[in-house]
Amino acid sequence: MNLTEWIISIMEQLGYLGIALLMFLDNVFPPIPSEIIMPSAGYSASQGQLTLFGVIIAGCFGSLLAAALLYWIGYKFNHDSIFRFVDRYCRYLFIKSSDVKKSLDWFEHYGHRIVFFGRMIPAVRSLISIPAGMSRMPFWKFMFYSGLGTIIWTTFLACVGFYFGENQHLMQQIFSKVSYVIMSIVVIIIGWVVYRRQQRKNRPS
Repeated sequence: MNLTEWIISIMEQLGYLGIALLMFLDNVFPPIPSEIIMPSAGYSASQGQLTLFGVIIAGCFGSLLAAALLYWIGYKFNHDSIFRFVDRYCRYLFIKSSDVKKSLDWFEHYGHRIVFFGRMIPAVRSLISIPAGMSRMPFWKFMFYSGLGTIIWTTFLACVGFYFGENQHLMQQIFSKVSYVIMSIVVIIIGWVVYRRQQRKNRPS
């Protein structure tokens, strides 16, 4: 049984609970991608087994629950403890302390906006919550940005599966183009933030 078949079997057995569980795992275990989970759930909805609205709500709930848990870990434990924990246990999840450090640097340099866009970028969404907690970002603001990004991304994936689930080639084309668009927007925003900061530094005091 391959990964896609396993994901579908979980959804068939557990329904909305299975979608929420899988999306929770997507955030803490990057090799389980939302790009398979939500389109598969959306396709099931198109077949009448689930509702599209229920699929989106379940996916968002699982993602945000995982985001809140990872934020809490980052908030409660000091930096050294987190890096030691990641090096000891998270290598099994294909996450290294250097990845967390890189995400923390991104967060500190580019601000809270990275939380919103990070929810739509593979791997980043699994890492950005911990640096947000480590940086003491207000929880309500973290959940607000996370919620916006999660709703947009989850709805998009579910709708792609709902409307194009029978055409796998077309779905792959859509995902590849959207990934480039998101990354381009992130690069533009990062460039704008760097430019604004440079302008402030160059202003005479």
